[in-house]
Amino acid sequence: MLPWVFGPEGPLAALRATARRSGRVRSVLDEAELERERSEWERAREGDRAALGALLSRHGPRLYRSVLLPRLGSPALAEEALGVTYVKAVERFEQFTWQGVGIYPWLRVVALRVALDQLRARKRELLFEPEHVERELDGAAREVRDAEALERHDLAFARRRVEEVLGRLNPRYARAIVLRVLEERPRDECARELEVTAATFDVVLHRAMTALKKVLAERGAAA
Repeated sequence: MLPWVFGPEGPLAALRATARRSGRVRSVLDEAELERERSEWERAREGDRAALGALLSRHGPRLYRSVLLPRLGSPALAEEALGVTYVKAVERFEQFTWQGVGIYPWLRVVALRVALDQLRARKRELLFEPEHVERELDGAAREVRDAEALERHDLAFARRRVEEVLGRLNPRYARAIVLRVLEERPRDECARELEVTAATFDVVLHRAMTALKKVLAERGAAA
């Protein structure tokens, strides 16, 4: 179904190419970019597949990093969910009505629904429960904000969820995860912060991630 989405010229290929680049995708659409996006939307509505692909490719990295990956927890699951999001966006594109903040808020709702479907379908260790995403979808249906505000909201919400889980870990383990995973500090710097060798830090981080996995499993069972 819709193989062009997944092919070498499709939006998923663009996502991978963007992920390989070190630069961060811009969050704010200035006036010129917003007008370009409106033009692409109009052409896509008339059947221009390249214009639709450009719209999806532009917002794919943001959907991946701030909507899907935090809620699903696995890069493989998040990329799979992004592919489904693209497919559903193509299938339902005629339902979108242009608003002054661009297409991202609508794509975000589509992605949240895909994430919710995955959360309901999978019994696995996940940071978010379906009820959390259901509440987000209710709010998203009532309020439209620009892409930058939505991304800030998503990343802050995901971070709060992570901090809740880290609060249940040994403080040393939690600190190792914060330093290496959340703050993305170099391995040697993390080791110095914990006053251990780099090799010992690797062991601490491994044990910390194992403990984190156990806490997530316990939360999933309780839910």
